[in-house]
Amino acid sequence: MVLAARLLRGILIAFLIVFIGAQFIRADRTNPATPPANSLRAKMPADVGALVDRSCRDCHSNSTTWPWYSNVAPMSWLVAKDVHDGREHFNLSQWTSYDQDDQDKFLGAMCSLAKRGRMPLSQYLLIHRDAKPSPADVALLCAWTEKMRDTLQ
Repeated sequence: MVLAARLLRGILIAFLIVFIGAQFIRADRTNPATPPANSLRAKMPADVGALVDRSCRDCHSNSTTWPWYSNVAPMSWLVAKDVHDGREHFNLSQWTSYDQDDQDKFLGAMCSLAKRGRMPLSQYLLIHRDAKPSPADVALLCAWTEKMRDTLQ
């Protein structure tokens, strides 16, 4: 009994040392400065913009709202990785840097991935339940992206 208590105490102390030490390994949580005019968000009507702000902005723009848990390792590492991956795939804030073919591809993907329920990611929806777009939201997004794609021609 005493041996089990000592072992449990040793495991707990080791866990705390590792957990506290992990807090010193900081994840990159930057929001690079970007002129608003470069963003696709600037081209959106209010209803589409509100949907994109709620469901897409945190991972796919330079305007991420970093929640409190993004300061605590190991969650901070997971959140930062998702944001960096999202920005790498498509960044709303850098819209004007994409050529016309990429813009067309991204607009199509926004609709397609939302229709198939692949965006936002399930791990994001675990905590941000209000980010899940309704069927009406998806229809609104798809109608807007189709209209935008027509202007690229």
